[in-house]
Amino acid sequence: MPWNSDGKGGGTWKPGNPGPWGQSPRGPIDLEEWLRRGQSRLRQLLPGGGLGGRSLLALALVGILLWLLSGFYVVEPNEVGLNMIFGRYTGKTQSGLNYNLPFPIGSVEKLQVTDRNLINIGFTYRQDPQNPGQQTQVDVPEESLMLTGDQNIADVKFVVIWQIDPVHPEDYAFNIANPPDTVKAVAESAMREVIGHSLIRKILTAERKVIEPEVQDLMQRILNSYKAGVLVLQVQLQSVDPPQQVIAAFRDVTAAQQDRDRMRNEAEAYANRIVPTARGQAAAILQQAEGYRLQTVAQATGEASRFDQIYAQYKNAPAVTRERMYLETMEKVLGSANKVILDEPGGQSVVPYLPLPQLAPQSAEGESK
Repeated sequence: MPWNSDGKGGGTWKPGNPGPWGQSPRGPIDLEEWLRRGQSRLRQLLPGGGLGGRSLLALALVGILLWLLSGFYVVEPNEVGLNMIFGRYTGKTQSGLNYNLPFPIGSVEKLQVTDRNLINIGFTYRQDPQNPGQQTQVDVPEESLMLTGDQNIADVKFVVIWQIDPVHPEDYAFNIANPPDTVKAVAESAMREVIGHSLIRKILTAERKVIEPEVQDLMQRILNSYKAGVLVLQVQLQSVDPPQQVIAAFRDVTAAQQDRDRMRNEAEAYANRIVPTARGQAAAILQQAEGYRLQTVAQATGEASRFDQIYAQYKNAPAVTRERMYLETMEKVLGSANKVILDEPGGQSVVPYLPLPQLAPQSAEGESK
């Protein structure tokens, strides 16, 4: 009976007819015949045409040699190799060609210790259904909403950058089951602790740069206590906002606080400018007063000393001193007054009325001309 097909992938054949691919069909496989043929082919390949003890030993040695050579492996520059014997850690290897006993006795785990890993907390990126090939940011409220120290709610989104500790990569490989999830859980816990000790007003304004290093230090201490073999490189706050329902009111409060701080700074700047000026003027007035005092005292001391000297001369010649004092006094009194001096006794040559004060300036002008 020839090969028949029903068009559905099935068919039947009987001995003596060609198979579906044109070859002659075979009956049931004879296992003993197959073993005899294999042995004959192996005898043809082996020297001497038989399976003697030396041939088996040579085959065993070749197999062992190939098995041992399979233990060589290459570690890339950004990796560290962890050698294990029967699942027990025995040491680490640096980049380059290295060796460890092959499977099933030994095994090697390679860790990328210089690669930086990034974890987003409070948000994630997902495929944009409207724009294939682009990702859109999606908030994760159960991670970002945190309670502050003054019983307010803050929406905190941040990023953690970390890497495997190149000094202790074995801790990363053997001490924790899922390192990325562990780092994320520790980061969220540390941020909640720091936010829980802070006030919402300071979190939204001045303390944002203080939170990042504090959370990083707390995360590193927790991971070190776990012996996780993880280095926290940086914590970056992406946004710190109030909940969406009250964000407008919080922004108004923040703007008012910023205006208050600005006006306070302007007032302090004005005070810093005016106070030194006032102090300088006060110091100048004090110095002037001190100078006036010293000048007045010195003048008074000089007058007193001059009087003492005059008095001593007066005692030696009283008449001469009295006349000199009279003349000096008259000089001071009459020196600036308009006057006419008549040297004739009795004034006999003077007419009854003569406007001498008015004539004196005219005569002075004539003399100057």
